[in-house]
Amino acid sequence: MTPLFNRRKKKSRIKFYDFEGQSLKEGDMVMSLRYDLGECRIIMTENGFAYESIKTGEKVNYAKMIDAGTGYQKVRKLGS
Repeated sequence: MTPLFNRRKKKSRIKFYDFEGQSLKEGDMVMSLRYDLGECRIIMTENGFAYESIKTGEKVNYAKMIDAGTGYQKVRKLGS
C-alpha cells in the first residue's frame, strides 16, 4: 500500500545573510540587532559560526540570531 500524497523532504540550506540579504563570512564586521551586542565580528568556533562583541567580548551562536520570518540573520553588515 502506497500513500496517495508522498511528501518530499526539502533539503535545508543555511542562509548566512544579513537582514538586508548581503552574504556574510568569517571576519566580517556586523551590527547586532539582538542581545545588545553592538558591533560584532563573525568568528568560527568548534560549534560553527558565532558573533563576538567588540565591546564586551560576549559570544553568541549564529543560530540564536536567525529571524523566523526570513531565515536571515538579525545583523546588519558594516563597511560594505
